Amino acid sequence: MIKLHFEKTYNCDRKREHIYFGAPFKRGALPEARGALVDGAGNALPSDLRALSRWDDGSVKWLFVRGMADLPKNAAIDYYFDTDKNDRGEFEPVEFDGNTVNVGELKIILSNRPNRIFESVNFMCRDLGECVSAPVLTDADGMVYDYKTDRIGIKETGPLCTVVNLEGSHTGGGRSYAARINLTFCAEKNQFELAYTLTNTTSEPLEIKSLSINHKRLSAPTRSAVAITNHETEYLVGESAELEIGAERLLYEPNEHNAEVFYGSFFVDSSDDETGLCATIFQPQQNYPKGLRSDRSGFRVDLVPEGSESIVMQSGMAREQKVLFIFHENEDLKSLNNRSIIYQMPDRPAISPKVFEESGAFEDIFRGNTSDDIEIFLINKADEHARCYGMLNWGDSPNMGYTNQGRGGGELVWTNNEYDYPHACALMYARTGIRRYMDYLMVSARHQIDVDICHFSDDPRLYGGQWEHTNGHCKNGKIACSHQWVEGLLDLYHLTGDDEAKSAAIGIGENVIRLLDDPVFRKGGRASARETGWALRTLTALYVETNDERWLEKCGRIVGHFKQWRDEYGLWLSPYLENTAIRVVFMISVAVGSLMRYYRVKPNPEIKDMIIAAVDDLLENARLENGLFYYKELPSLKRNGNNPLVLEALAAAYELTGDKKYLTAGLPTLRYVMTFRASGLPGGKKTVYGDAVLCGAASTKGFAQMFVPFASFLSACGRAGIDINN
Repeated sequence: MIKLHFEKTYNCDRKREHIYFGAPFKRGALPEARGALVDGAGNALPSDLRALSRWDDGSVKWLFVRGMADLPKNAAIDYYFDTDKNDRGEFEPVEFDGNTVNVGELKIILSNRPNRIFESVNFMCRDLGECVSAPVLTDADGMVYDYKTDRIGIKETGPLCTVVNLEGSHTGGGRSYAARINLTFCAEKNQFELAYTLTNTTSEPLEIKSLSINHKRLSAPTRSAVAITNHETEYLVGESAELEIGAERLLYEPNEHNAEVFYGSFFVDSSDDETGLCATIFQPQQNYPKGLRSDRSGFRVDLVPEGSESIVMQSGMAREQKVLFIFHENEDLKSLNNRSIIYQMPDRPAISPKVFEESGAFEDIFRGNTSDDIEIFLINKADEHARCYGMLNWGDSPNMGYTNQGRGGGELVWTNNEYDYPHACALMYARTGIRRYMDYLMVSARHQIDVDICHFSDDPRLYGGQWEHTNGHCKNGKIACSHQWVEGLLDLYHLTGDDEAKSAAIGIGENVIRLLDDPVFRKGGRASARETGWALRTLTALYVETNDERWLEKCGRIVGHFKQWRDEYGLWLSPYLENTAIRVVFMISVAVGSLMRYYRVKPNPEIKDMIIAAVDDLLENARLENGLFYYKELPSLKRNGNNPLVLEALAAAYELTGDKKYLTAGLPTLRYVMTFRASGLPGGKKTVYGDAVLCGAASTKGFAQMFVPFASFLSACGRAGIDINN
């Protein structure tokens, strides 16, 4: 029995509200996907479920559950997932025959004719014609591209929720851009979500002049309205109404929310005396520029308004944008505003951290020997990152350290989720049960899937890989083994059921395998520990996820590289100047952390000895008199090291030996890291930089780099009985 806690949110009852969650299970605890969503009295609620991943014995490791629940106004409530029951409850299912969707009073026939996605729409027995157009793309030269659906498929099928996948393209002027549309239909809801992904599948940048979706009415409306909200809602109602979200509005608009969870809503409506259609854009302020216009012909949703800030998609870049279309029976605007706000910040059930800890599905980052001060520090560290608004920037942050070093050639250097920020967010959610860290995961991982990964290239060393931190997210960038991460993508898949996240992770793994065929990785001592260390971590994670041995084929070579490297230098030294080979503590720590992950999967005495020897060398030769580890082993760089990655290496050595000396050696670093107090706030004024509005300067790298080592070390100290507060 897993308790699902819904915290108090809205001042209205939500009847038959759709919810979802991913839950982990111990190895062998759940042989098959089974169980039921129940209320406090054990009565079955509507639900649907599927196994996402399995343990090596075939039992379910992650189970994804969709359901419907009644959520009360101004109150919290608990529901449960009971693995001993298998009742699906009663509900009116979504029906789909491959071409036609029936849900509630809504019937939609799909189309593969040019510039259409729907052949016809029928609501409340009224023929609405095509109703909603295909996306209309116009580039900076004025070229209007024709849209065509090439294939209609299924992304997710089930009576409670059906996601129809339209794979198509925009073509014109001898160019073609890939377009994907996912249409999500939920049982008993007269609405659908349209998730549209545009990908630049050419070798040249795509500058977008405008990008819109139109609602075409067959009869004149009696109400045209546009509304926007942050704290209080502004309604514009008349024969025509228009609003746009641009950089200037965001620059001067106050907002106190954690914007990954909520900023505001933005919706348009066109209605007559009987029925109407409302469209609300998901996270419109965060993904500006956005615009809405309603008039007597219907309305237009501008994903990129004409005349707005320049939006340039580099070659291989993609971006998903989502709009919810709500069919209604002349619903009042306040009610539609309520539904729009709930779409922005849906109710999410929280699962106890104990469930995640006992499942063994995550690494051991749970509370251990801690204190209120430490927990406050971790929460503030997780929250203080900059928020960067903009269609191509939301979900990422600039790294001002790299920028000030000149790595961007005078432009901002974007972090590109370095050190797997999404994974750190997922672990923070599992460790605390705090909902916003789940939202942080969803926003950052979505950006990684779209913008940080190369979706088009003739060069196999680039295709499917993740760009290293650079200006413009990918301009003048490179793809290397040392800057590709998959664990956060797999977390998104496990917690939300998003298959695209798993596909992206596998694509990264395939790219890493191709990169490892480069001759440089066949020679010991020629590549840094960070290069092959992160590759080992990526491939090991994919093996753990899939139980497919092919992911381990290159791992043996990487381990052999570490052995060869050690034999050549006697230690894991990194070439720095042409005449030096030095200890770089954080690189050695990356190597230890990655080897330890592999060792847990494939125990080997030689790997164990290699890890212990490397950490022993750090203890003997890489510490300053104050107890801290230095940064790098050169007189010009032997300063106090504040990189917490060494804590993970020390925790690994303790795990292998049971010797507390490794943990006591890390206490000065633990305390030193905490002296850099985090406020929990992004800090700094809002500024406009190109196609971004920046709020704060702290990079997401800070939390991503420190959380797993820090929390792993805390857990190890707890097991060892070491009081870290004295």
